[in-house]
Amino acid sequence: MTTRNMKAHLTRRYMFSASHRLHSDEMSNEENRATYGKCNNPYGHGHNYALEVTVSGPVDEATGMVCNLVDLDGFVHAQILERFDHQNLNTLPEFSGRVPTTENLCIAIFDIVKRRFHKAHLDKVRIEETMLNSFEYAGDL
Repeated sequence: MTTRNMKAHLTRRYMFSASHRLHSDEMSNEENRATYGKCNNPYGHGHNYALEVTVSGPVDEATGMVCNLVDLDGFVHAQILERFDHQNLNTLPEFSGRVPTTENLCIAIFDIVKRRFHKAHLDKVRIEETMLNSFEYAGDL
């Protein structure tokens, strides 16, 4: 069987911790409390995030892989985990003028990977914020 025309998906999982406060300068304090509830706490709150990066492409006949995990792991560690782990998301340039929701965090991570990782096609980014909440972003509509 030839793998030349076969497309496969690879999803890799990473863990990081960060804090944020959900607050919009465009809304009053009352509107922020009504919109974000306890997540609008002035002192913020933290999460242990589980990040999944899904890439795809043809299976290389020589290696049998979509992409080398060493390449993907090295990229995510240097460009994503080093940037976001143990950070207050509100203070980062990615969230200047944007509320650091996990939806916006997905978009920010997707954009970084899309612009800079060229060893496979980026399909989506998924982040588990809690056992009950997860978010995905797969690019513009």
